[in-house]
Amino acid sequence: MSIDHGNTTRRGVLKGAAAALALAGAARAALPAGAFAQGAGPEVKGAKLGFIALTDAAPLFVAKEKGIFAKYGMPDTEVLKQASWGTTRDNLVLGSEGNGIDGAHILTPMPYLISAGRVTQNNVPVPMYIMARLNLNGQCISIAKEHIDHKIGLDTKPFKAVLEAKKASGKAVKAAMTFPGGTHDLWIRYWLAAGGIDPDKDIETIVVPPAQMVANMKVGTMDCFCVCEPWNEQLIHQGIGYTALTTGELWKDHPEKAFAMRAAWVDKYPNAAKALLMAVMEAQAWCDKPENRDEMAAIVAKRQWINVPVADVVDRMKGKFDYGTGRVVENSPFTMKFWADNASYPYQSHDLWFLTEDIRWGKFDAATDTKALIGKVNREDLWREAAKALGVSAIPTSTSRGVETLFDGKVFDPENPAAYLASLGIKKVA
Repeated sequence: MSIDHGNTTRRGVLKGAAAALALAGAARAALPAGAFAQGAGPEVKGAKLGFIALTDAAPLFVAKEKGIFAKYGMPDTEVLKQASWGTTRDNLVLGSEGNGIDGAHILTPMPYLISAGRVTQNNVPVPMYIMARLNLNGQCISIAKEHIDHKIGLDTKPFKAVLEAKKASGKAVKAAMTFPGGTHDLWIRYWLAAGGIDPDKDIETIVVPPAQMVANMKVGTMDCFCVCEPWNEQLIHQGIGYTALTTGELWKDHPEKAFAMRAAWVDKYPNAAKALLMAVMEAQAWCDKPENRDEMAAIVAKRQWINVPVADVVDRMKGKFDYGTGRVVENSPFTMKFWADNASYPYQSHDLWFLTEDIRWGKFDAATDTKALIGKVNREDLWREAAKALGVSAIPTSTSRGVETLFDGKVFDPENPAAYLASLGIKKVA
């Protein structure tokens, strides 16, 4: 029995997911409490997990709704909506003992920023562990309708002239993202900078919670924003703006959100942490089955989760991208992945790219020991343990996915991040 987790066909993934369900079912029969483990079961029956209203939190919704947390002995797990990424950070700092949360669906760089005390009150470090990657691809950069005649896409050179003209008329130009140093911040900065727009000088970068993006663009707060679905598609449905690109066009199969936990919680309850991780992994495999995408869209659209019409969710989940400019792409190669192509595996090389970009933009010091920091935060070893318990086949043998090439030809070699920074005109101080 196994989950086929390598660079496989959809059929392999489906067979693997079915095998995992069968294996979990057998375990449940053997262990009435629902614990899936040889030996001791979870030390506690639940945890408090936060999420932001975005479609890449779907594995947490599915694990709760379909009883997968309960299957692994964690029936009391709560999946709790957070108002913003700042709120997520604050509640992680508090922990459930302080009426906060134990873990979360989270922007991949945030566990690093929190662990290093870069974004916490009084810069106090709060150790975090990345347990799994939740998804690849699936974010978008959207532009206000006032610029629709320009049909800005991957190339931001034409957008630079548009923004300069607007500024010359005395109007402010703004780009919105969801958290400083987070994935959306890094995608929009990379995109702007590639076309010669300095995101720190040529445009004002502002923070807006994901669920407030559409409303803010409607009243003219920003010229562009980067966020996950359903907010980009909803923007088009409401006639407020259009999609310039989906972020897979910047970097195909790029890493995105993570499933992260407070280190203290994981260290105190290792069996429970493993049970949560296994439940999330099984939910990820379920989410990636094409025949489940309609049901997944119906689940995430529910009031307790994202609270939007299913129509704002379903097309892009199934790979249909209407950019709002007359361009429609069926079966997009950049559709969000939850499990296929090692989507769940938390590659250390991916974390290094985020840290390198955060060094580029001053969120981390140039002298940051990235290897040591990744060694503390990235728990791919726990992912491997959970994968073996699930019977996952083709577990990645390397913590690196290797050399990555972005849309503008820049190459990121995890063995030489300094060369990547140098190609961007930045010298990293060792």
